[in-house]
Formats: sequence, C-alpha cells, structure tokens
Amino acid sequence: MLSRGRPRSVVAGITTYLEMREHPRLQTRGPHRGGMLLRLEEAAVPFYRYLHGRMVGGGAGLPDRSDDDLAARILDPDWDVFVLYLGGAPAGFFELDRRRPGEVHLTRLGLLPEFRGRHLGKWFLGLAVEAAWDFQPERVWTSVSDGDDPRAILLCQWAGFVPYETRREPGPG
Repeated sequence: MLSRGRPRSVVAGITTYLEMREHPRLQTRGPHRGGMLLRLEEAAVPFYRYLHGRMVGGGAGLPDRSDDDLAARILDPDWDVFVLYLGGAPAGFFELDRRRPGEVHLTRLGLLPEFRGRHLGKWFLGLAVEAAWDFQPERVWTSVSDGDDPRAILLCQWAGFVPYETRREPGPG
C-alpha cells in the first residue's frame, strides 16, 4: 500500500492485512495550504502510468497492463483514483476499490519521491480513510507488504486499522 521502491508483485515476502470497522474520525486538516484532492474521472492512462511509475521509482508504471485495461479500471464506477496536488503539482495518489458490497479496499496509497519526508503521511492517509468512509461501508481494509515503507504498518495502526491476517506471499517463478 505505502509504496516506497519495489513493485510488490515481484517481491516474495510477508503481507499484513489490516481493517477498520468503525469510522475513526481522524484529524485531516492538512499541514499545507493550497493542497487539493481530485478524483481522476477521465481515462488519462498516460498520467495514471506516470503516477505509478514515479511512486515506485521506475519509468512507465504498470508495464504488464494494457491501456484498455487501465482505462477500464479508471472509469469503473466502483474504482476510485484520487490525486493529491500540492502547489499545483501532483504529489501522490490513492485508489479505492468498492467492488465488494459493504467494503472499501484501499489498494494503493503513496507520495511521489519529491514529496516524501515532508510529514505528509498521516495527513494523506487520513484523507484516504475519510474518502473511504464517505461511501459508508461496513469495513475499510488495506494491506502492507515487505516492499512498502517500513513505517507503513505503524501508520495504518495510527489511523485506526487493525491487523487481521498475515500471509507469506510466493515469489516470482
């Protein structure tokens, strides 16, 4: 979820699943003025690839996914991509999967490298949690893997997520 370097699809390791079943009422007033959170409503596949690629430190993001597949994801009425802008520039994004009734899955959340280290993590995760609860689910859940930022589990717990399962994920090949 909180990506910092390696795409988790190619990394074997431990994945921890976390959930919340009550709205935690987090403080989401940001430390930064001039920020804006917008839902991506157009099938802007090159921009979506750019965000993914910058977040995980690679070039073009999601090379194994076709443009048509990504456009369908962006336009799916039960899949939301929110982009954070600071100072007019994209600073990060998160994705919410609402395809299962009563659930919102925070599938991805991350800041672009130039916005890391600015104490935005709690605030940004708070925005994502608030956006998830705006859909009034019974449950909001996410996962954290070895390839994510080492502080991700603690940050999720601060936000009100509780671990409910840990799995060893298979590696490639």
